Amino acid sequence: MGLKAALAARARAEGFAAMGVTRPDAVPELAGRLAAFVEAGRHGQMGWMAERMPWRGDPAALWAEARSVIMLAELYTPDEDPMAAVARREAGAISVYARGRDYHDVVKARLKRLGRWLIEEARQRGETPEIKVFVDTAPVMEKPLAAAAGLGWQGKHTNLLGRDLGNWFFLGAIFTTLELEPDAPARENCGSCTACLQACPTAAFPAPFQLDARRCISYLTIEHHGPVDPELRALIGNRIYGCDDCLAACPWNKFAAAATEVKYAARDDLRAPPLAELAALDDAGFRARFSGSPIKRIGRDRFVRNVLYAIGNSGAPGLAPVAEALVADPDETVAEAARWALTRLRP
Repeated sequence: MGLKAALAARARAEGFAAMGVTRPDAVPELAGRLAAFVEAGRHGQMGWMAERMPWRGDPAALWAEARSVIMLAELYTPDEDPMAAVARREAGAISVYARGRDYHDVVKARLKRLGRWLIEEARQRGETPEIKVFVDTAPVMEKPLAAAAGLGWQGKHTNLLGRDLGNWFFLGAIFTTLELEPDAPARENCGSCTACLQACPTAAFPAPFQLDARRCISYLTIEHHGPVDPELRALIGNRIYGCDDCLAACPWNKFAAAATEVKYAARDDLRAPPLAELAALDDAGFRARFSGSPIKRIGRDRFVRNVLYAIGNSGAPGLAPVAEALVADPDETVAEAARWALTRLRP
């Protein structure tokens, strides 16, 4: 068996749902697309996108010695209707991917095991490769590279989706000095469907295949610091960390396989947690509750800000005392969110 075929078999044995290979320079238009996105200001407060644009726009610049990029898909398919929590106005809706263990830790550990296997296997075949593994924290444009590697295509919602994967999956990358045969790029198969665009609560897609992060609920609840525009916070509903609306609307999900990694299974206390309970968290309580969760990285203040927006959108006057208790919060953004929520509940 050739090295690439053996690697694909090992990747599946490790639990990855799919693997593909591409070259670091396989998407020459990447730099231009990224530059246009940043120049239009659509990256919002994500200054790191502009600061690290030379690497992000040219994977070959990230590591000049790399000859192949191995892209891997890791399923986190939900075990229930992801939109069920959105309908519960006095509870918080948390994005499916963040209801279990932090995928950064799980995927990176799996990538490292696969990478070590690759090095040993290649050495037995007379090669001495080097590798670097990446999971969403380095300046790597995973989605275009995964599309070039044949794992799927970027849909009209700009997320990656595949015929056999749906769009509920994480991406991991292994850069290597090995010369591996690249796979054919995937062909776009969205057709005339616009379900994902129509599902977006904040109209964050200026056109198909384009995203303005400044209007995206995932960006607003995770990356955006400080107060959110009142026009947009009213559209966020009870989504307190991320948003799954465009992903859930995709018809290709009916072909998606079930996730097998139990660490991604939703914690019972994160399926639809009561807003009143979350608003009462102090810093220590927040860190304890979200230990091992990707939610932990945004901190208590930003999270409680989101919870207060959800309280203001709940239409539940019974939650007014919860907001009132935070109008003098030491964090001014939290205090302002509490005052806004009160004006919505006690007009």
